[in-house]
Amino acid sequence: MVNFRRPAKRYASFLTVVILGVILVSYSFCNRENRDQVIVQLITQALNNDHFSPLDLDDAFSEKVYKLYLKRLDMSKRFYTKEDIQKLEPYKTQIDNEIKSRNMDFYNLANSLLTQNIEKVQKYYVEILSKPFTFDGTESFESDPDKTDFSKDDIALREVWAKELKYQVLNRLTDMLENQEKAKSDTTTSVKEKTYAELEVDARAKILKFNNEWFKRLKSTPESDRLSIFINSIANVYDPHTQYLSPSDNDNFKFTMSGQLEGIGALLQETDGYVKVIDIVPGSASWLQGELKINDVITKVKQEKEDAVDIYDMRIDEVVKLIRGKKGTKVTLTVKKVNGAPKTITITRDIVIDTEKYAKSALIEDPAGKIGYIYLPKFYANFEQSETGHSSAEDISKEIDKLKKENVKGIILDLRNNGGGSLGDAVRMGGLFINKGPIVQVKTKNGAAKILEDTDPLIHYSGNLVIMVNGLSASASEILAAAMQDYHRAIIVGTPTFGKGTVQTVVNLDEVANTSIQNLKPFGSILVTIQKFYRINGGATQLKGVTPDIILPDPFSELELGEREQEFCMPWNKINPATYTTWTGLPKFEQIVQKENAIIANDPDFKVIKEEALELKKQKNQTLVSLNLEKYKKQNEELRTKSKNFEAVTKKSNGLKVLGLAVDIAEAKGDTAIIARSAIWLKDLSKDLYLKQAVQTINISNELK
Repeated sequence: MVNFRRPAKRYASFLTVVILGVILVSYSFCNRENRDQVIVQLITQALNNDHFSPLDLDDAFSEKVYKLYLKRLDMSKRFYTKEDIQKLEPYKTQIDNEIKSRNMDFYNLANSLLTQNIEKVQKYYVEILSKPFTFDGTESFESDPDKTDFSKDDIALREVWAKELKYQVLNRLTDMLENQEKAKSDTTTSVKEKTYAELEVDARAKILKFNNEWFKRLKSTPESDRLSIFINSIANVYDPHTQYLSPSDNDNFKFTMSGQLEGIGALLQETDGYVKVIDIVPGSASWLQGELKINDVITKVKQEKEDAVDIYDMRIDEVVKLIRGKKGTKVTLTVKKVNGAPKTITITRDIVIDTEKYAKSALIEDPAGKIGYIYLPKFYANFEQSETGHSSAEDISKEIDKLKKENVKGIILDLRNNGGGSLGDAVRMGGLFINKGPIVQVKTKNGAAKILEDTDPLIHYSGNLVIMVNGLSASASEILAAAMQDYHRAIIVGTPTFGKGTVQTVVNLDEVANTSIQNLKPFGSILVTIQKFYRINGGATQLKGVTPDIILPDPFSELELGEREQEFCMPWNKINPATYTTWTGLPKFEQIVQKENAIIANDPDFKVIKEEALELKKQKNQTLVSLNLEKYKKQNEELRTKSKNFEAVTKKSNGLKVLGLAVDIAEAKGDTAIIARSAIWLKDLSKDLYLKQAVQTINISNELK
């Protein structure tokens, strides 16, 4: 989970959050026809009252909303023409005035033009797909809409669709040709071979079917969905994490699958018309299968004994329905890796095991001595009405006790992919490693910064400590890593973190609306950014995140990821530092970092990873796709080959001997499922190149004592 969003009451012991109880909107004239205007008015007043950085509703604000809304309505620039944009242009600086006067003319016109264009384009694709394509020319297709402009007129728009459809057919045809070649080499099955011409006809038929289904969904898009897009275009100008939740998605704003009893255990998010994997639930079917990765983009979903369904621009809730299913059934996902290489992954659905969400530890037997390893997937807490009943700080304390009994020479705390959670537990966890002192500063828009500190003088663990982070370590993970870094209590190893240093709270619009408009409920809710976190050295974790002491090469290091990738993200800034005393128990800090950096620079595996990072950057920038079949096939094959070279590095054994703790094995009481999951986890750790480096850091720390 990337975002740290908790209702104020859940962390009241650490933060005092005041949400204005009533938003006064007097609309005695209201009726059902102007419910949309009421919601917009409620949202903007809530934002201006509660947001950490309220904005002026002026022409500059209007232009931002205008551009963001049109981008989201037609991100691929396949419906609006420049003639349409000219009709909408007068509203560019008028949206602020419309909000103030409860007017929806811009919203209504934009949607009216879109509806008309959907009808128009539907006729284009049927006609275009009725004739064969040839793929032996020099044509190319620009796959990045940011590098294109809106079509001049309807004639130019039709040409855009001709290329788009040709690319879709080429993609499908290439899959068919590759699958047929694989089938021919399989001696266990007998498949009738089709000619190229027959496959081309089949490919067009499938693309026609896909577009028929897609346009059917487009035309049936609920009015509430388009309203949500408009309102979120207003909300996201404030910051990326402020978000309107319509009544239909109020309870599941992330459209997550990870909370379901049966499925594959992947957290999904819409991106550029497709669905991207943003997290894998530990212990889930996806996690155990191992091939589905964070940042994979799902392009197709296939059920057993059925054709694959192309999910481009499919509603995410419909994608979730396709992927979900009963335990034991299989679903096949076609995904596009970050480097553009396609991959087909079959996953057997299963029940997500809750215990895999909790902290757990392992023992690394190294020639230089035993080292403890603790994995923390999230900062969970025993909040009121908690599902887990666990506290991550308490669990980490217990894992430390188990490792201390093993006489470990150091502990590695793994916060990679940990998107945050309980602020209180992050503070308490920091207190396990220092005697007492500040851990984080929290500031609201008007008040002075409040210092949250550990007041317990007891040091639970005083040995060598390494904390592992990566680009998906966010929020509470960044708070803990930053505090331990500022104290010089731990060496931070990995890649720069996500950079989310804000907290949101939920404002229920039904509860805050004036009684005169209660008859128009439900209005939904809004997540509002109300606070920012600051390190004890005064710097914000927002935007910059935490830069590790020892930076390890990462395949995504050349890409703009994390909070920095978001539009209208809140800025980094600095406040006065808290008073704290740095840790004196860590020996020769600078020498450790220096020695590690020299080793990393000469490591052959990390050199391969650096090459992969440069390749990913190159592929991201090379968005012009050839529509020549042979060239397209060659490009795909080159991507697969380069991807295999990188996978070879990440899958090979690194010589780590990672064992389960005897006490954990005894607790399993012969449960074969738990034992099997543990065995897979330990095996994966033994291949973890980054963990190997963290072990080396502990060893160097011991050597330099």
